Amino acid sequence: MIIKRQHIVEHYTADRNKTWDDFVAASRNATFLLRRGYMDYHSDRFTDRSLMIYRSDGDRRRLIALFAACDGNEGEICAHAGLTYGGLVMSDASDGAEILEVIRGIISFYRCAGYRIMRYKAVPHIYHSRPAEEDIYALFRCGARLSECNLSSTIDLRSPIAFNENSRRNMRRALRSGVTIAESRDFEVYWQVLENLLDSRYGTKPVHSAAEIAMLASRFPRNIRLFVALNTTGTVIAGTVIYVTEACVHAQYIAASPEGKSLGALPLLFDTVIGRHCGHARYFDFGTSNEDHGRYLNEGLIMQKNGMGGRGVTYNTYVIDLSHPAPDGQSQATTSQDN
Repeated sequence: MIIKRQHIVEHYTADRNKTWDDFVAASRNATFLLRRGYMDYHSDRFTDRSLMIYRSDGDRRRLIALFAACDGNEGEICAHAGLTYGGLVMSDASDGAEILEVIRGIISFYRCAGYRIMRYKAVPHIYHSRPAEEDIYALFRCGARLSECNLSSTIDLRSPIAFNENSRRNMRRALRSGVTIAESRDFEVYWQVLENLLDSRYGTKPVHSAAEIAMLASRFPRNIRLFVALNTTGTVIAGTVIYVTEACVHAQYIAASPEGKSLGALPLLFDTVIGRHCGHARYFDFGTSNEDHGRYLNEGLIMQKNGMGGRGVTYNTYVIDLSHPAPDGQSQATTSQDN
């Protein structure tokens, strides 16, 4: 006989931040981005609608999942609009059948709250400490459709692809020119290089200000690190911020000044970071090369990352229409309750 498990779905409240963070630390698919100290830094921009899901067994209950979410556009719930990825945080205690029940319960919870659409940014598998794609199956069963696909460039550090000749040539030029690589905490100086590049090339600004990224780095000093390339006078000519997680080291805010580009500083920078600062991580991820929600691929940028050994991994976003029941017609297996 199959006995359906009952679940209680509750809104996250600030008094449970330690419980949330402890679960994130022990989960198989979350990173420090899902900890409250990171999520809440921009609480003035996003209204948090995160959930905590408990398995109920009589008078006892056990926390078995978290759902990181916030309000999106009118009538939308997003998991999570302020993060690169979000959605369901899972422990080892749940199997595919239970995660399907949990996702159904979350959908029912938000549907009853009046939301029309749920956007779900799945955590890419390269960040999983153990396999954790039960949520993708559950989304399929609940009628989700792929709404955004961005292509990232990733190195499997257990079987890396060598830099191509062009990247190696740039490295040799940088070394002959006296370029050196160093870790830095001076985000303000590097942000000038980054902002100049983004403004001149794309007319945009970094998502984080220098003050914000410095604040986050002070909260997560082992996870958020800045590496820069310096010319012979000690001037910053290139750099990147890396986000260090258990399974993957992710590079973002990659930039080079005109001098840094002419001296070939970036390949030397990444050769140093990849070779010396990835610890026991399985993957190194250069990040996505897209604009317009994945519809435009920057071929020059992805070619550069490909030349340093990166190969494709997708960052996917799914959409569920909350106004309709799951297409497979199975009954709701969870119970929802607000606290």
